[in-house]
Amino acid sequence: MNKNEQGIQYMQEGKWEEAAKVFSEAIEENPNDAVSYINFGNVLTAVGEVAKAENFYNKAISIDENAGAAYYALGNLYYDNDKLMAAKDQFEKAIKVGLQNSDCYFMLGMTLQQLDQPKLAMPYIQRSVELNPEDNDARFQYALCLANAELYEELIKVLEEVLERDPKHADALYNLGVAYAGHLEDAEKALECFTKALEAQSDHMLAANGKKIMEQLLAEQ
Repeated sequence: MNKNEQGIQYMQEGKWEEAAKVFSEAIEENPNDAVSYINFGNVLTAVGEVAKAENFYNKAISIDENAGAAYYALGNLYYDNDKLMAAKDQFEKAIKVGLQNSDCYFMLGMTLQQLDQPKLAMPYIQRSVELNPEDNDARFQYALCLANAELYEELIKVLEEVLERDPKHADALYNLGVAYAGHLEDAEKALECFTKALEAQSDHMLAANGKKIMEQLLAEQ
């Protein structure tokens, strides 16, 4: 096991000081290895040393301008500190230099959503799901993009896929109910979805409101 592998193991165990020591030794032994700087930056990020972490990621990029992991790490750092335009730029650079990582596509999509650019976000979140079909969070976010674009047939299909993996996903159940109510005008199906959403999360106020509206609608028929 080399020093970078040893340091990553320490990080997984939450042993930040030990990880920092090993990565520091790796940098001393090979000061032109971008990976060691990225790993050290990840330790600094984990312990809240944001400014120092940024310096290490930038050092990694100065050594290797194709270090996709450094751009991705910077993107996360900026995203977590609400520097959304800077985050977007870094995620885009990571993808441009060849980082085919589902998390990177997902974070770029989420950043674009935060920047009120849902149409631009959609293909990146869709790509994230393609790269990692087991990521149900990404699949649900893709569904929200479809809802925003009013692509209801595809929306219903994707929400059902979310619920296949997590039958008690309250937000997916609520959004499916909205789709049934608004697009298919199926009040009974909508009521069923809102009811299941409340069974999964009793304080889901939007589902409670939807359930009340559907009950009133059905009572009037």
